[in-house]
Amino acid sequence: MNVNTCKFVDQSTDPNNQHPEQSQQHPPLEDVLLDELKSHLGKISRSAHAVANRIATEVRRVCNKSARIQNSGEIRAHQLYLAHHRLNKCLAYHKLGSQQGRVELHSNLSVMVYRHIAPSKARLGFSGRYNLIEDFLQDFYVESLKAFRRETEVSEDYQPRTHLELAEYMAFTEQYAKRRINLPNGYSQQLIILRAQTFSRRQPKETSVDIEQAIEFPKGEEGEAQKRSPAVQQVRAQMVADVPDPWETAKRDRVTASLFEYLRAQGHEDCANYLALKLQDLPASEIDEILGLTSRQRDYLQQRFKYHVEKFARTTHWEIVHQWLEAGLEQRLGLTEIQWETFLAQLTDEQLQILELKQEKLSDRDIMNEVGLTAKKLQKRWTEVLELAAQVRNEES
Repeated sequence: MNVNTCKFVDQSTDPNNQHPEQSQQHPPLEDVLLDELKSHLGKISRSAHAVANRIATEVRRVCNKSARIQNSGEIRAHQLYLAHHRLNKCLAYHKLGSQQGRVELHSNLSVMVYRHIAPSKARLGFSGRYNLIEDFLQDFYVESLKAFRRETEVSEDYQPRTHLELAEYMAFTEQYAKRRINLPNGYSQQLIILRAQTFSRRQPKETSVDIEQAIEFPKGEEGEAQKRSPAVQQVRAQMVADVPDPWETAKRDRVTASLFEYLRAQGHEDCANYLALKLQDLPASEIDEILGLTSRQRDYLQQRFKYHVEKFARTTHWEIVHQWLEAGLEQRLGLTEIQWETFLAQLTDEQLQILELKQEKLSDRDIMNEVGLTAKKLQKRWTEVLELAAQVRNEES
């Protein structure tokens, strides 16, 4: 990892020091974090000291457990990078404020679990899924607070009190949700998705519910408990609408429409026609007949179609494609934590700078001014970044 990726100022002059935290040339990590907090918040409170200490402790723990980091010869650089990343997350939620921060976190987690929250055969519309998501996330927030208390070694009754402590907890909850859990089949999955799938399996497959009870609830605790019943919520959802998943449909339709528009704008009408027939699930022989293709011509068309689809997914339309595949920047381009570190280590300084600016949601014009590239060169560099991410995903999967 290049030291320039860190935003913190490091006073090191000895690159060969394998344990720089023990050297007097480096200020303690806690002090570096406090300086950064002071520069953003203007003052240092007691809770700021506690937050800085907890982040520093966690960063050291991660670096000490990683053999790759220990053998890299750049332990201090990794510490600064991880500390910067964690503190930035915390400050982002602090900037949003307690109310908007909760809304942002809740929205992000809801998107992550939306497809996984209901039994696979349940025909739920948006309302039904929304109610289940609310139930699930309330339990998940309790779990994440317990994990925060356990991992940061605070008291068992600890509650975030200040705006900064609440921002720290929300940042922890987001990262906790995205943790990758290794599975027996060699794959890995985000923790919150595994929790959502378990929650889904626990939902009753078939439950008899009085329709009138689903419309009107008695008052008091009994009515509240009945209202929160997943079975009742499913019945109410079916009464409101029995439609396909609107979120998935909207994302898929957006990508499909953009791809059609792209192919036609580039003059590849034959590829657009091929896409239209493929979307109808027609067999290859029928597609050949409709388009008047020999098997050899079809193979050539398939190759060109694949080329243009990959170009579409890694140039101007990369963002909507990656969002659809749940591999956007907020999901580390679909990489696990270990894959992400491998990916970052292979980037050039220029590519890394572009990635960080993309993560900060700067426009391409602002990035061009910041990095000093033309629009064409910026697109080329970013395509290289996405191709490298895809390569790392394929190598590690």
